[in-house]
Amino acid sequence: MRSGSPITVDVVTDVTEDVIAAMTHLLPQVSASAAIPSREQLHEIVSANATSLLLARLDGHVVGMLTLASFRIPSGVRAWIEDVVVDTAARGRGVGELLTRAAIEIAVSKGARTVELTSRPAREAANRLYSRLGFQPRDTNVYRYTVSS
Repeated sequence: MRSGSPITVDVVTDVTEDVIAAMTHLLPQVSASAAIPSREQLHEIVSANATSLLLARLDGHVVGMLTLASFRIPSGVRAWIEDVVVDTAARGRGVGELLTRAAIEIAVSKGARTVELTSRPAREAANRLYSRLGFQPRDTNVYRYTVSS
């Protein structure tokens, strides 16, 4: 999808061994508590109309990922960027920017007028990137309901 630099960004359409390996390596870097999705769960993600899993590669090696969720609600098409992670060894090379720009392009092509994301304040580099790309903080509260086991 995106090239012009040694980094390429593509939407995953098939769950291959390199996709599973990338998920196993990258997901713990963004969430220590998240369980690695099974092959079946990954297939569900990549085959759903509402989600796009993007992988960034440098010299053929996966160095980043991002998930875009987009869906229609009565007020319009919503788009959310989730689970953005760039491998620690590849940070500072523009991987996050390429992933985010590719996600915005997909969201716009699906009819979204806005794209939203959240980022912890401690992720200073990520927050600078999002601001530089035009994301603005919203005056809202984010709530989470956790289902007890």
